[in-house]
Order: sequence, then C-alpha cells, then structure tokens
Amino acid sequence: MPAPLAIETVEMHTGGEPVRIVVSGYPPIEGDTILAKRRYAKDHLDHLRRLLIFEPRGHFDMYGVIPVRPSLAGADLAVLFMHNEGYSTMCGHAVIALGRWAVDAKLVPATEPETIVNIECPCGLVRARVAVADGRGGEVRFESVPAFAYALDRRIEVPGIGPLAIDIGYGGAFYALVPASAFGLDVRASRTRDLVDAAAAVTQATKAQVVLSHPDSPDLSFLYGTILTDGRDAYAEQPTANVCVFAEREVDRSPTGSGVTARIAVQIAKGQIRMGQTRTFESVTGAIFTGRALRPASVGALPAVIVEVGGRAHYTGTARFTLEPGDDLAGFLLR
Repeated sequence: MPAPLAIETVEMHTGGEPVRIVVSGYPPIEGDTILAKRRYAKDHLDHLRRLLIFEPRGHFDMYGVIPVRPSLAGADLAVLFMHNEGYSTMCGHAVIALGRWAVDAKLVPATEPETIVNIECPCGLVRARVAVADGRGGEVRFESVPAFAYALDRRIEVPGIGPLAIDIGYGGAFYALVPASAFGLDVRASRTRDLVDAAAAVTQATKAQVVLSHPDSPDLSFLYGTILTDGRDAYAEQPTANVCVFAEREVDRSPTGSGVTARIAVQIAKGQIRMGQTRTFESVTGAIFTGRALRPASVGALPAVIVEVGGRAHYTGTARFTLEPGDDLAGFLLR
C-alpha cells in the first residue's frame, strides 16, 4: 500500500491573517518563470491547494504559501500564494511572515540590525528588511514592486446602489478602493457580513465594467478584490482603517500589504500625501501596518511609486497534513 500523502507546514499569522507555509511534501512545480509556475500549479496541482486551504484542514479564509525554485537572479527564495479562489500575484502579509521565517530558518544569513531577504513573487522581486534583534519577533518592512493608480474617480454602476465613484490601484495586484460610507457603513463598527456584501458588489461591478491591463503581463491584469476604507485618505497622524475583501469573498484580517501599497499609490496620485510621509493603516482586528512612498518609479508609460510597508508576524505552530487512501473529503467549503 502506498504511503499516505504528507505535507508539512509552518503556521504563522500577520495581524491575525493566517500564513500557512509549505516546508516539505509538495511535488515539484515546473516552469521557467514564476508566472509559468503559477499556471502549472493551477493546472496540475490545484487539488493540493484545496487540500491545504479548504476544510477539514483549512477554512474559508485560510491563506497559504508554496516556496518554489527562484527564476530571478538575486532572489533568496520564490513563492506562490494560494487562497480560497486560486493563486494571487502578491501578498504583503505573507511577505512579512516569509521575511521573518527565512531568517529564522537560516535560508539567509542573519545580520544585525536587519537582514535583507529578496523574495520573488508572481508580481516581481520584493525586498524585505527583517529586524533581528528587537526582542518582539522583529518588524519586517518590504519594498513593493512599482505601484500605481490605474483609475481615479471611475464611475461604475453597482446593482441596488446606483452610480459609484471608485479608485483602482495596483500594489502587486489590482484593487478597487471606495469609502464604506458610500454604503452607509463604517469599517470599524459595521458587521463584517455587511462589509463583505458591499465589497463583493463593487468587485463584481468593476470586473464587468472596467478592463484592466498591466504593462508587464496579462497574468497580472485582473481585479483581486475591493478595499472599503474609512475615507481618511489625506495625510493624518491617526491610523486610517480599511477592510479588504479579496478572492471569493475572503476577508483579510490584516490591513493588507498589497492593499496598503495600492492605497499609497492612489493617495500619491491624488496629492493627498507626499513622498516619504509615513501613514498607519488599521485592520478589522486592530492590527497596524505602516506605509510610505519611497521614490518615483514607472511601469511601462505609467507613473508609479515604490512603497514600503511594515508590520509584524508571529508563529502559531507547525503541522503535518496527511491524506489517507480512501479519504474522499480532501477539500470542501460550507460557506
């Protein structure tokens, strides 16, 4: 009888958002580039995503990472991100966790006061800076791929709501951005269910009415989700709150690293903040990320910025997931 499948993981969270990092047991993922590997995983290994992300081993809002062989020079590691709908192109909360894990697992030699970890993501190379000696698990700051405002004050029609003005920002993935007040909601006080319904309605309407295009690759040209904000986009000392609903109505417990990146890019484009100003972003759990635009950049002909996002990740355990022969409940969702 063949041995049961066994996949070992390290379990972490960033701001309450889970990060399940595969450390052994996954089959090789083929492809000359990271985007080719992403396509291969989707076409040939998606049953393993469902195994690790779905019930009974995961849950509707689980998030995972698969390390793969790097294809870019200078990358210390490369990763694919997975969730309840498929495979994303960027994930800031996971990058924050990966930076700490890479140092702790000695994938890169530790240096004080911080260690640089270069992580190849499907959207490109991301540089993480891991504090190694602060006694609190270490803050991690990462520099984004070029981020940009794709559309500002774009009018869409949302069924049941009517015309709505949204912004669309790219921070390694595309997000629609809209104040929760447009729906009579408050990101700090409203029921999560109501926030999810509103965000999902914006996502569906935007996908139907706005064509997205990224200059680098069509694989990046899709709307990942919608971020509802408290509307406090201009620079202020106090945190601005948001909730990100991505993939298939999945709720990010963290402030969303790629979402913070997209918000900073839009705020810069609107003149609401200046280059170098640090803002704080609060999630539904009360977790805080920092974000600031470091310097100008470009993507094709589009003006862009490099954004730095900072946060903390913590370990929650390790796991060894198995699948016995004859177990037909290898991944399901009830919601």
